[in-house]
Amino acid sequence: MHRRGCTIRHGPAKGIPVTDFAGVHVALTTPFDPATLEVDLARFRDHCTWLLDEGITGLFPNGSLGEYESLSGEERRGLWRAAVEVARGRGLVVSGLSGPSSRAICDLADQARQDGVDGAMVLPPTNHPSTPDELLAHYRAIAEVGLPIIVYNNPFSTRTDLTPDILAKLAAIDGVVGVKEFSGDVRRISEIIERAPDLQVLCGADDLALESAVMGATGWIGGFTGSFPRRTIEVFAAGVNGNAATVLDDYRRMLPALRWDTGPRFVQAIKLAIDLVGRPGGGVTRPPRLALDEEGHAAVTAAVDAIAGSRP
Repeated sequence: MHRRGCTIRHGPAKGIPVTDFAGVHVALTTPFDPATLEVDLARFRDHCTWLLDEGITGLFPNGSLGEYESLSGEERRGLWRAAVEVARGRGLVVSGLSGPSSRAICDLADQARQDGVDGAMVLPPTNHPSTPDELLAHYRAIAEVGLPIIVYNNPFSTRTDLTPDILAKLAAIDGVVGVKEFSGDVRRISEIIERAPDLQVLCGADDLALESAVMGATGWIGGFTGSFPRRTIEVFAAGVNGNAATVLDDYRRMLPALRWDTGPRFVQAIKLAIDLVGRPGGGVTRPPRLALDEEGHAAVTAAVDAIAGSRP
């Protein structure tokens, strides 16, 4: 399993470079100044540096966990530039580039390409459920920019489900190289591999990471990978290498925390977890998100303590 750097092979039609996204990645949180709610790039850089030191393969800013909906285009660009600055020669940077407009995403993708970003992670259009033809048009337009694309299947937020049938069609687009699979149906992984064997499958749900690795996913884009990078790397590598039984107890110990990744308060929970392990990527969220209530705070704290206290 690759922990750092990348492997390049030739793309199918136009020869767009295709990056090997195998490994464990972090869907990055966006730290804000608690007084002004401005993006705190110094803390962001510090957190990225620590993650790469711990062996993380790739940094994914501006995704759902990064509160991209609350960020301006300028703020999003500042985050991916900071990640590129930190990661150069040490890891990959893939920016989330999602929104309602294909045209606006193309503009962002072109900026990201110019700034040295390694790829884009792109949801279906976020303002309405899309037809298969609309999805093909959307991703074709973005692929024209020349940046490798990981399509992001999150039917809970977009109301559009990228089924294995649709993914097989998207995989035929030059530049579409992978899928972040967040449907919650681990059975799909085998079908995606059968229908689109060249499409890289990356787990998107933290509480299905080991199962996904066993079924053939080669990468994990995680939230709690940003709190426990070494532990999550060990778990996923064991699954990929056929040794899942050796880490099953540790994985089960992690699950009460990992399950927060698939709930509605995932941003608050993961930022709290980062705070609890003493790293700089956590802190407050931007409105309309509010802090966890007392019960939620206690539950996340107990789950994180169970992981942190289980091994020296």
